[in-house]
Amino acid sequence: MIAIVGAGITGLVAGWELERLGADFVILEADDRAGGMIRSGRVDGRILEWGPQRTRRTPELARLTDALGLTDRLLTASPDLDLFVYREGRLHAVPLSAGALATSDVVGTAAKLRFLVEPLTAGAAPGERVGAYFRRKVGREIYETLVAPLFGGLYGSDPDDMDVDVALAPVLRRLGVRRSLLARLLRAGTSDGPSAPACSFPDGMQELPAALHRALAPHVRLSAPVRTLRRRGAGWRLHADGGAFDAEHVVLTPPAGATASIVEAAAPDLARAAAGLRYNVLRIVHLHADTDLRGVGFQVSFTERNRALRGVTFNDSLFGRPGVYTAYLGAAPSRAGAPPDDAGLGELAVSEFRACTGYDSRPLSVARGSMPAWDTTWRGLADVPIPSGLHVAGNWWSRPGLPGRFAEARRLARTLAGAAGRARASMVSTPRSPLRS
Repeated sequence: MIAIVGAGITGLVAGWELERLGADFVILEADDRAGGMIRSGRVDGRILEWGPQRTRRTPELARLTDALGLTDRLLTASPDLDLFVYREGRLHAVPLSAGALATSDVVGTAAKLRFLVEPLTAGAAPGERVGAYFRRKVGREIYETLVAPLFGGLYGSDPDDMDVDVALAPVLRRLGVRRSLLARLLRAGTSDGPSAPACSFPDGMQELPAALHRALAPHVRLSAPVRTLRRRGAGWRLHADGGAFDAEHVVLTPPAGATASIVEAAAPDLARAAAGLRYNVLRIVHLHADTDLRGVGFQVSFTERNRALRGVTFNDSLFGRPGVYTAYLGAAPSRAGAPPDDAGLGELAVSEFRACTGYDSRPLSVARGSMPAWDTTWRGLADVPIPSGLHVAGNWWSRPGLPGRFAEARRLARTLAGAAGRARASMVSTPRSPLRS
């Protein structure tokens, strides 16, 4: 038996693959719904996303949607939509190739000339901060205008708080960057071919986990939070609301704090490391506005130091959701020493949206959440020993982002299906940590 803790997208895709491979498994979910961070719904008849706004139509996703009968439900964004960055009072299209950068007005001539010497600079150094690496490689202006908001925006973090080994080195390897970023940009749009387009579903991203849940319903236990787990012979006993479950392998997919609580007795080193990870607070305000804006959305340049707005997704032009825009706020000003309430955050988002785009809007929804920061606290995960039969697969452990989650879940399922039923020679092993992925 394989026990998967958490019915988010990682746990569901792992279960889907295990089902195909004929393995015996159960998925235990603390919430009364499956999907984890993916959550969609309607407000005033409009589809809103409180988690990922979209994913990419990768071969991995195409295989999954085809098997689930969702291919005809896929909404694919137009490939000619630009991503923008807000700087000095207006939106600039982000240049995605060296040629586009040469003709763009988003940065000045001096910044472009500085970038030309990038191939002469050294590659990433162990222990270097991401911000320092990029400033050294591309210069301060390109870093603050383009790199910092685009890379940091993925995590809601300041790249100066992020470690190259943790947050950047795996990305550079996947992109094929050995030393020079400029060399990689020169290849963009030529030998690499088109990238996977952005996509979603008519009723939102939650259609995907909902379909997986329906397909795996006999294996899924909702409202069954796992409280603790302990060794039982060569395997594990999980104590959950509603009963105990015995398993040879346990897959842990919850957020770091929840995982730390579950494994405190069974894997104290992992518990301490997971409990020490920092999460960033998300402030998400969905807006309705009548605009002529067309694109993927925009991020706010780090040169705009007085802006509370960090970025906006244009759901309107991405997937034909009329008038819907998703605003992400950074550190918001407080009132009388207290954080802004929902009404205050809504007003702030409206004001910031008007300042960056010139358009009036009204709030549809205000929400708060969190996401892994992937900052220097992730150094604590290096070489953490994991008892045999435990497998960590949360989005804080390795490969964040939905395409990464699909790939990780599939890889793990294949490993578990092959290992199920085999005796373990050792009770403790040291897995590959995210610092080495």
